[in-house]
Amino acid sequence: MKGSTHRRCYCRDAETGKPLGKKCPKLTSRKHGSYSVRQELPPRADGTRRSFSRAGYESLKAAQADLDHIRALLGLADTDDSEGLDQIAELLEKVADEKAPLPDIEATRRRLSHGLDLTSRLTVGEWLDIWLAGKKGRQSAISRDESNIRVHLQPRIGHVRLDRLRVTHLSEMFEAIAEANVEIAEGNAARRKAFEDLAQIAWKGREPRARRKAMKAAIAEMDPYRRIVGPATRQRVRSTLRAALNAAIAQQLITFNPAAHVELEAGRRPKALVWTEERILHWKRTGEKPSPVMVWTPEHTGLFLDHVAEDRLYALFHLVAFRGLRRGEACGQRWTDTNLDAGLLTVAKQLVVNGWEVYEDDPKTDAGARTIALDSDTVQALTRHRAQQDKDRKEWESAWVETGRVFTRENGELLHPANVTRRFIELHEELGLPPIRLHDLRHGAATLAHAAGAGLKDIQEMLGHSSITITSDTYTSLLPEADLAIAEAAARLVPRARATPENTVPEAEAEPDDAESADAEAVPDGADPLGKIREINSPSAHAPLTQTAPDEKSEAE
Repeated sequence: MKGSTHRRCYCRDAETGKPLGKKCPKLTSRKHGSYSVRQELPPRADGTRRSFSRAGYESLKAAQADLDHIRALLGLADTDDSEGLDQIAELLEKVADEKAPLPDIEATRRRLSHGLDLTSRLTVGEWLDIWLAGKKGRQSAISRDESNIRVHLQPRIGHVRLDRLRVTHLSEMFEAIAEANVEIAEGNAARRKAFEDLAQIAWKGREPRARRKAMKAAIAEMDPYRRIVGPATRQRVRSTLRAALNAAIAQQLITFNPAAHVELEAGRRPKALVWTEERILHWKRTGEKPSPVMVWTPEHTGLFLDHVAEDRLYALFHLVAFRGLRRGEACGQRWTDTNLDAGLLTVAKQLVVNGWEVYEDDPKTDAGARTIALDSDTVQALTRHRAQQDKDRKEWESAWVETGRVFTRENGELLHPANVTRRFIELHEELGLPPIRLHDLRHGAATLAHAAGAGLKDIQEMLGHSSITITSDTYTSLLPEADLAIAEAAARLVPRARATPENTVPEAEAEPDDAESADAEAVPDGADPLGKIREINSPSAHAPLTQTAPDEKSEAE
């Protein structure tokens, strides 16, 4: 196919105003005018001709380089590959119309060999909208992806062309998020300090009132409290983008997924810690929790359950504390899946919160659909709860809403999971217990089962985890009493030729009576299992259920 370069200028005849073209006398100078290229392209399907033309080159060398570039692009397709030639011709037509740079030869070769659309100008933002609109799955997962796209991906990389997205773009995006975290932390600290200063200003007096008014106006202009985008959230943002780009590869829009190659800090799951006496004292002094995930001791759990024994949701809290159901699973539990005579409960449905809307869904994982054995106390709690529900049904008569759920509102309507969480916080704050989340009762159930001798596989099945790694790394903690017993048992395994000075006691004290010995082993000197929460004259009614001392065999195991 023919192609050429030529030089022209835009000088006009002074009298007629017509372009001089090649008759311009100044064309004898190489610096006058500019060079242009023209290349014939493969004809259209209807046989009409088309060509690529571009002007404005300052030198013949630059014009010839672009002409050679165009011919190299045309040479990517075989002469008998009419479809490939047509794609390249359409690409060059679009480049000429948009006055865009000529496409890279190797990139075009790869896209052509993979059957990708050469003329696509789809941006990352446009593709994310298309992908999200067609995504299927759990509504909670779709909502999370929508949030990641709206908050992080669209504002930062939505303008980038999909086929030109690189790892550097993503590295810069996550660096910008880290920098924004610093600004968020500083803004939160400034707002917190302003509220502290406001609390120090007196209420009475003209001057204090003026200061309070000025301080409130300053606080109103500050940014609201915002959450830091932590490592786990950044991992989820990358996961959303990686899934969307994998779908683009499947649609032959791109050939490379940069989200799979960007390096990020690992989002580690926080380890559950037990509220020991030392940790409670630290929390009281500083207000800081040692870990985002905290677990009550058996004594704390017993105190809480005693305190809420007359509450409408007592049976729900009891069930979560001992058998480890998720909040949504407990709220969605049906009587048809609960066999109190056999002491078995089947988790088949859950209530999921999306925004504030509540809908029914299957359990979180395949392993979440499980059957759990119920202890006798839990069966009794559920039996009493069922009797109270039957009484409520009679009182409400025709106004009763039949949902078939184990736990409902007074009129039988579904419980909103967020309201259950709110009620749990109110109840444990009334008692002055160290703070935990409702979900941490589930961690506590795993810890209690572990202390009672249950294996990790048993705990995994009870909690409905898909992986035993999650159970061992996150959900099980060692109670202080069990930890001390293990340490003592390990120390006794080493034979000693003579007693150490620390272990030497006067002969008169070497043989205490049996009762004193048992008491000394049960409660170490100076230990306060309640963390000085309050004085207790009698043990919790739930203590025998949660504080059974292991026998010698279980200690050895």
